[in-house]
Formats: sequence, structure tokens, C-alpha cells
Amino acid sequence: MSVEPPRSDADLLRASAQGDAAAYGQLYRRHAAAARALARQLVRGTEAEDVVAEAFTKILDLVGRGGGPEWGFRTYLLTVVRRTVHNRSRVESRGLAAGEFEDYDPGLPFVDPALVGLEKSLIARAYLSLPERWRAVLWHVEVERCRPAAVAPLLGLSANGVAALAYRAREGLRQAYLQAHLGSQPRRECRPVLGRMGAYVRGGLARRDSRLIDDHVGRCEECNGVLLELADVNRGLRVMVGPLIVGPVFGGYAAALAKGTGGAAGLLRVLAVLRRATRRRRATLGGGLAVAAAMTAAILLISADQPAGRLVAASPDLPPPTAPAPPPPSPPQPGTRPAPVSSPLWPGARPVLVPSPLWPGPRSPLAPSPGTAAGPVSTSPGQARLRAAIDPLGALVRAQPGIVGVRLRNDGDAPSGELAALVDLPKGVTLIPTARLHQAAALHGPAGTADGWACRPSGGGARCERGPLPAGQGTAVFLRVRVDGKAPEGAGPALRVEAGGVRVRAQAEDGVRASGAPARFATEGKVTVRAVGNALLTCPEERVGCAEARSRQGDQRDNDLWPMAPLDRDDDPATRSSSAARLVLPKGGRVVWAGLYWSASGDRAGPIRVRPPGRRSYVTVHPSNAAVRELPNGPAYQAFADVSMLAAEARRSGLWWAADAPAVEGTAGYAGWSLVLVVTDPREPYSQAVVLDSATVVGGPRRRVRLPIGGLTPAAAPARAELVTWEGDAGLTGDRVSLGSGALTPAGGDRDRTNVFDGSATGAAEMTFGVDVDTVGAELGADPGLTIATDKDVVLFGAVALSVRARS
Repeated sequence: MSVEPPRSDADLLRASAQGDAAAYGQLYRRHAAAARALARQLVRGTEAEDVVAEAFTKILDLVGRGGGPEWGFRTYLLTVVRRTVHNRSRVESRGLAAGEFEDYDPGLPFVDPALVGLEKSLIARAYLSLPERWRAVLWHVEVERCRPAAVAPLLGLSANGVAALAYRAREGLRQAYLQAHLGSQPRRECRPVLGRMGAYVRGGLARRDSRLIDDHVGRCEECNGVLLELADVNRGLRVMVGPLIVGPVFGGYAAALAKGTGGAAGLLRVLAVLRRATRRRRATLGGGLAVAAAMTAAILLISADQPAGRLVAASPDLPPPTAPAPPPPSPPQPGTRPAPVSSPLWPGARPVLVPSPLWPGPRSPLAPSPGTAAGPVSTSPGQARLRAAIDPLGALVRAQPGIVGVRLRNDGDAPSGELAALVDLPKGVTLIPTARLHQAAALHGPAGTADGWACRPSGGGARCERGPLPAGQGTAVFLRVRVDGKAPEGAGPALRVEAGGVRVRAQAEDGVRASGAPARFATEGKVTVRAVGNALLTCPEERVGCAEARSRQGDQRDNDLWPMAPLDRDDDPATRSSSAARLVLPKGGRVVWAGLYWSASGDRAGPIRVRPPGRRSYVTVHPSNAAVRELPNGPAYQAFADVSMLAAEARRSGLWWAADAPAVEGTAGYAGWSLVLVVTDPREPYSQAVVLDSATVVGGPRRRVRLPIGGLTPAAAPARAELVTWEGDAGLTGDRVSLGSGALTPAGGDRDRTNVFDGSATGAAEMTFGVDVDTVGAELGADPGLTIATDKDVVLFGAVALSVRARS
């Protein structure tokens, strides 16, 4: 006795198009749990069931008219769910009637404005260029992480067949990714390497050819990034394609999907949605909606034990399937758009691009990362509608302090109640109570860091309270935490928010890490970052060639070539070494936070003396943190102190002086300092700013280091970064920096993207031996990270200050 294998989604869709109600009922049972998992991230309670029902009804109408998907039913359905939530939001906020919407058909992935630019990423473009069947298997196996046996019925294959198809699809994705990268006009020397990189990843190259690839990738940051993407396309799919289809709530959707259940009860809501349709809407949709109604009723009347058959009944208050054909289309009215053409991304579909309901408004301060679960909890008119996000800033690193950012926005049309945010921190992570204002909050309210929040330890986390949040407004609070040296890696912090009867939850995807750059400070508002610095050791003036080297000329611009001696440029006879850097603040800007970093050869960090603009005498600053690292020429330290109050009191642009940092002089020695600031700028759009620091050695055995930058706006957002690095040599090329979009060119020094650490510092005119303070600009991707690579040199990476526009 043979058992008939289950029909694939494609078979069921074709049968549904021919009027087979049982086939569409089977599609509902297969995918309702996924639709429900997403809808519950976007709307509250029973409305989620209505959204799911409406989405299935719309697809049924499209299928009956010859549209809809061919293979990828799941991704198509999720797109319809998101658009349905958007349309409902428009109806409630603007009073639009259903008939005022354009013909409904999701021809393209629904790109949320919080993720604008994601669809332009190479991995997303490569995915969208694949055949629909390949996209479907990659979505189920790699993005949703379903077992092949669970995916087999959807594709009409055995479990082994799914595994084989997924393998072919991954290879196709790699080739499409390489073609997209080749289309971006890489450098000439990179083209042959990129052409063979697919075979290299599969292990299909001869040893000699593999060595050539290794050598090139070792010195080329861009090709190394391509190799990393190819070697882990699964991660790229979850990070880029998951949010592209599902939106910023992808993390919550993925978690909820594992708990979701299907059921026939939801089919009753499909019928209810049809029955609630207005007469005007029925007339607009005509026969397509009639067929959908009839098929829905038939689904309800067919028993699971009965064989699949044709339609047997229709809803009593809707026309039967034999209703007259719809009237011919009316001629186009002035101001209306012509009928859209078929989309190559979704065969048979008509593209419709609409604004997102998720982050409306031109200046939303909330833009959660793809791993953050966030969802509205109230959609009724006259009520608050909250969205939440929680993420570590930078990384939560063992045995280091860090910052967890909590963001809320009220997208409703009424103020919220009193806010209470309950933060559950991972095991081994504890809240640091605020002792002084500037330890956890901005010095000025406009930055939006504290914003009326009061936080205290509570259980295994924190409880933060604030007054009501007005409609259309956002708020943020940043919690300083300490990570235990034995804290386990695992789940990220979680958030529960209560405001009267409104509740919302969110959870971060990233938790404790063994390494990375923890956040020193974070804020939001009309803010940007600045950094200046200078050296405290230089070549001896009496030596031949020193004057030329100080003016950045000649071939002796490395501290390794000189017996380094103190640089003393001030007019104070009490100082042994001193230097200045000119700080230029934005017009009308104020200091929000300031940190002083200093570093030198030697293993003993000590105090440094500082003189801000307008002061006549130095102030002694003691380090609050110091770290010692081993470099090829011996130990070196980096020290840090919070000087926010000192910088705020200066209140103006001008020369900052620093003097007498402890240092070991002599050949290859170095010493220097950098002032890193977060400042307000009335001309800037609403932005996020974060300062990360980590005394990390790059070079030698670790030629490449990537530091994750979590908790920031993803998806092609313009960013400014200030980098502080020590012990770079101008004569040793091969230093590169990337924020995920290729090697970056510094704004100062030699402006050479292949020799970033060339002894140049913003605010200083001369050669700054062993001291680099560089400004770079880039666009952040959905999974941002700072990559520092060096072929010949060994440097000590100190800190990065990053400001990025908050996308709405």
C-alpha cells in the first residue's frame, strides 16, 4: 500500500487558483502559525487574529485573480501581514475607507524605513535575484532554521531532497553575491580573486591557487570581507534578509515562531473578515472577492477526513462563485497612476510600495536592530501605542563595564500612562548605580540620555520609571552595567514596559561576549562626535632630518627610527613635556560628554595634566581606568578619565593642552593624548552617539580584529567615526579600517586608506609620532562592526566615538 506524498505549496497554490478550497485550507494550516507569530509582534491581542485572517483573505483573492506567489508562500504571507498592519494604522490615524487603498498586491519586499537601504545590500540583492524556489528553501532552512523534514512537505520533497536543494541554493547565493560584488567595480587586482572565491570556499581550488587567494585576502580588507560573507552566508541571511522580509521585529518573530500553533479556529476569522467587508469594497473587488468568500466557506465545510474536492457552498451573504463577471475597468482618472507592471521579484505580482507603519514620522528616535523584538500593544484610536527596543551598546564584555540602551516610542494618538520599564539582565551582569550625573547621563537634556528616567536595581536587573510619554514622542535611557569575569555567553537583556493598561516586551539578540569593545558612553539627540589629540614625545630637534620628519616629509617618520625625546611646546617652565590640539565645536553646540585618553610606552600609567581653553593653569587628571598591553617594543599602557565637567566649563572652541604623561623615552618610544567628545549640534538630524574603548593589540598574530557595534541604527545610515590608535608607523603601510562598507579613507594625514595609522592627529599640524586621531565617514550596515587590519605594523587600538543618524 503506497502513501501519497503531501502536496507542495506550489501545487496547493495552483489548485487554489482553480477553485480547490481544501488546498487553500491546507496552506492556511501550514502557515497560519508563522503569520500569527509576526502579527503578535505588531498588534495586540485579538487584533492579531484579525490581521492574519485579512492577510490570508487578500492572498486568496489575488490567487483567484491569477496573482500571488508561485513557491515562496511564507515570505509572501509575511509581507502581506506587514502591509495589512500598515493599512489598518492608516485607517485609524487618517480615517481612510478601505476602498481608498490602491489595488493590493505585495510586489516587492516591504522595506521598513527603519531599515531603508537594507534591500540594497549585496547579500539582499543576491537573495532577491535567486529563483523563487531557492529563495523559499533558504528562507525556511537558513532564516527560520527549520529542519529539512519539516520543510519537505512545503516543497514536495523528501528531507534529503530539501538538504540537497538548500545546498544548491546556498551555492547559487554565493555566486549571485560574487556577481553583485563584481558589478560594484572592485579594484583590478581583486577581480581574479573574486572570480575564484566561490571555488575557494568550497575547497575546490588547487593548493597553489588557494595560497594565492590567502595572500591576497590577507592584505585586502574588502576581499576579506567578501570571503567572510561567503563563508557564512547563513548568518548574512538572518542578519540582512530576515529583517528585510519581516522587519525590525525579526528577532521576536523568530522566537515566537517556535511556539506558534495553527488551528482551524482561525479560519472562522477569515470568513468574518469577508463578512465585514463593505459593499463598496465588494463592488471594487468584484468576482475575485466573491471567489475568495466562496472558497473560505467551502474550507469550513470540508472535513479533514473528506477527500479534497471542488467548491460545495458559499457564504449566504456573499455572491456565489457563479456571480457575473466584474465590470470592465474604468478609464484612468486624472492624477491616478497607470497599472503597475509585473515584478521580476514576485512573478505575477504588481509592485506596491507604501510607507511603513512601524516607525512613522520624519524623526523617529527609535530604530531597533534586527535582533530586537519590538511590537505595538494598542491600536485603538485615542490610546497610546508603545514600541520598545533594548540592546547592549557596543558589546557586553566579560570583566568590563558596559551600557544597555532602552528605547521607547509612543506611536499612538494619546499620551501614555506613567512608564515603568523592567529590565532583566543576563546572568553575571549587574546594574551600576549612578553616583554622579555624568556617569550615566548627558550633561544637557537635549541629548535625550536621561530624559526624566529614574532607575534602581531590582532583582536580577533594573526598574526604571518615568512620567507619561506624549503621543509621537520617543525616549531613551542608558543603563551602566558591570559584567562579571565568569558571566556566561548567551541570551541578551530583556525588557518589559508597563504604562497603565498598555504593555510591551522586547529582547536583545546579543548577550555577553568573551571579547569586544564595551561602551563607555551613549546618548541620543541632535548630537555628533569630535576628537583631537597630539603627541608628547618627538624626534630630537638637533638631529638631521628631524625638522623634515616633523613637517611630515621624508622617509624617517617612524618613532622606531629616532631616540624619542619630550616635546615641550607650552610656556610653562614647570612642564617637561606638553602639546596642544585645537578643538572646534559646532556652532551653538555644547559638550554632552568628554573623555580623556592617554597612552605611552611603559607599564606604569599615572596622572596627566590638562589645560582647557581659557584657563591659565593646568589641572591634574588621574586615570579612572588603565590597561597595559605587550607590544613588540615592550609594554604600553592606555589610561582613561571622564573630564565631562571640565570640558563643559570651558564652553568654547580653542586650544587644549596636555602635559607630563608618564612615558619611557628612547628609541621606539611614544606618548600622546586624545580628547574625545560627544557634543550637541543644532544642525544635525536626530542621531545616536556611542563611545567604545578597548585597549586591543592589532598586528602580529592578530592581523585583523573586528569589534561589534551593537545597539545602533542599522541599514545604510550615514555615520561619523573618530578613531584613537597608538603606535602606528607612517612608514609601514597596510593599515586599513572598515565599518562594513570597505576600506575607509581618513580625513587627515596622508589620506591613504591603505595606511590609516600614519602619525597624524586631528587638531595638530605636525607629525604625531605613534599617535593617531582619525576621522572617517561611512554607512553602517544592519550588522555594524569596526574592523581594523594591519599587514606590517602592530598598533594599540584605543577608542572609537561614533555618531549615526537615527533612521525613521
